[in-house]
Amino acid sequence: MTSPLNSSPTQERWTPRLWGTLLVLCAAMFLDALDVSMVGVALPSIGSELDLSTSTLQWIVSGYILGYGGLLLLGGRAADLLGRRRVFLIALGVFAVASLLGGLVDSGALLIASRFIKGLSAAFTAPAGLSIITTTFAEGPVRNRALSIYTTCAATGFSMGLVLSGLLTEASWRLTMLLPAPIAVLALVAGIKLIPRSPREETRGGYDVPGAVTGTASMLLLVFTVVQAPEVGWTSARTLLSFLAVVVLLTLFVVIEQRSASPLVRLGVLRSGSQLRAQVGAMTFFGSYVGFQFLVTQYMQDLLGWSAMQTALAFLPAGALVALSATTMGSVIDRFGTPRLIVIGFAALVLSYALFLRADLSPTYAVVVLPSMLLLGAACALVFPSLNVQATNGVEDHEQGMVSGLLNTSIQVGGAIFLAVVTAVVTANSKEHATPEQVLDSFRPGLLVVTLVAAAGLLLSLPGLRTRRGGPSLVVARSQAEEPVKAKAGAVRD
Repeated sequence: MTSPLNSSPTQERWTPRLWGTLLVLCAAMFLDALDVSMVGVALPSIGSELDLSTSTLQWIVSGYILGYGGLLLLGGRAADLLGRRRVFLIALGVFAVASLLGGLVDSGALLIASRFIKGLSAAFTAPAGLSIITTTFAEGPVRNRALSIYTTCAATGFSMGLVLSGLLTEASWRLTMLLPAPIAVLALVAGIKLIPRSPREETRGGYDVPGAVTGTASMLLLVFTVVQAPEVGWTSARTLLSFLAVVVLLTLFVVIEQRSASPLVRLGVLRSGSQLRAQVGAMTFFGSYVGFQFLVTQYMQDLLGWSAMQTALAFLPAGALVALSATTMGSVIDRFGTPRLIVIGFAALVLSYALFLRADLSPTYAVVVLPSMLLLGAACALVFPSLNVQATNGVEDHEQGMVSGLLNTSIQVGGAIFLAVVTAVVTANSKEHATPEQVLDSFRPGLLVVTLVAAAGLLLSLPGLRTRRGGPSLVVARSQAEEPVKAKAGAVRD
């Protein structure tokens, strides 16, 4: 069933311009994932050349997460209000400049600043890019195909980033910072010519400045607090007061959004069960994956003595499986529906993590590592495109940026929170001057945590199976107080 907002035929021939637009948007998503994965392998070289401590090196990663996770809500709404094309292209240009500066600086503080700016720009390109797809491609098979290609670019970029970082760091860590710059410039030039212009939303109540301030401040403080908590202590006065401030800011944000004529986030969107499951699913899926990838990377390099390249190649089957599924997942979603695929994908994810619990200090790759990686790849291929389709289906064009921002916020905040939790669990079980066996034993509780988080995501996705495929499902409708007619006519397929 096609949404009333997208009445064009579901079988639509893609023009060269449509393919070009999708390619530009995929390039930006690819760069976001590439940038995250490449920096991790380069950290030891960066610390050695710039004489940075471990805590300072952490902020080269955390600075990006802080800018990205903290500004996503604002980025999504800005795309709706100011025009998706304009926001996407400006942010992509900023990303290119920040990449260039990051590869040229000789100061740890300036490098961290460039990383924060890159995260900030990604907070605008990600929701703007996703909303351009959902407003350019008609809801149904056409959009599902586009979204499946788009979302697999993230996994492909992450996998390639691990391999490329191993190669580039051998020459210079600066190349890992500089590589995204020319790609971003090429995407920017192509985007100016190919991306269709999008209208700006007319806001009767003006811009929601109080909502933007409290929403952005709460997300920034939440990510900052979670990132710092393992270092300063979860029960320290600083951490507890920060969490209290987050609660206060979020409460103010909710009150403001309920009273605003043009809210930054229309909270009624979360009344939909399918929308809420998509947001929680994104948080648990990516959060568990980030924790798993962190632990397994440490296991392979520190305990098994594998090189960065060997570690990257170990993860490659998962990324390759996702990349190979890119052009087919749209038809799979059309046939089986998002709820089924999300449940199956989460089940594969839980099994992938559980299998790795048996890892020892002399694993056989084909027996221990490869099965987990193949299951992980299958889970990513099934869940990520399905979550994007489920979150954006039935959403009116003028709110696509907002929903895209919410989804990306769930992903980034989930990653930050669960990585911090896993780190804290591992640290609590670590011993000074530990033997390799003791180090591995300290990793197992962390692996158990990510397995339980994935299992929670599976359980929370099960109610979606009760939704009848093709039947009415109120995905995103205005509250009756706002638009009674649209609330009654907002039935679309889950």
